[in-house]
Amino acid sequence: MSNEIEIELNEDLEVQEPKKYNVFLLNDDYSTMDFVIDVLIKVFRKTISEAEAIMLSVHNNGKGLCGVYSFEIASTKVAQVKSLAREKGFPLKAIMEEE
Repeated sequence: MSNEIEIELNEDLEVQEPKKYNVFLLNDDYSTMDFVIDVLIKVFRKTISEAEAIMLSVHNNGKGLCGVYSFEIASTKVAQVKSLAREKGFPLKAIMEEE
């Protein structure tokens, strides 16, 4: 009896990079600049200077790019922002858009 096993591999298999998603914070009239900076530092792991620049972009342009992530990580970041904002009583909102 032979113990050999033949496995046929499909060599035409095409592997693609996972889609990336941009995560943005949206401007509102109630969330404080300090709170937005705290969120950027805690959730998105930005430095103080990076957080200030993004916060000013949110304030001046209506939204600011916080990072580019895979779908799962982007959706987790959006949920974390929502949770922190509700906990502190702010309407701060994050969205994700396919790159």
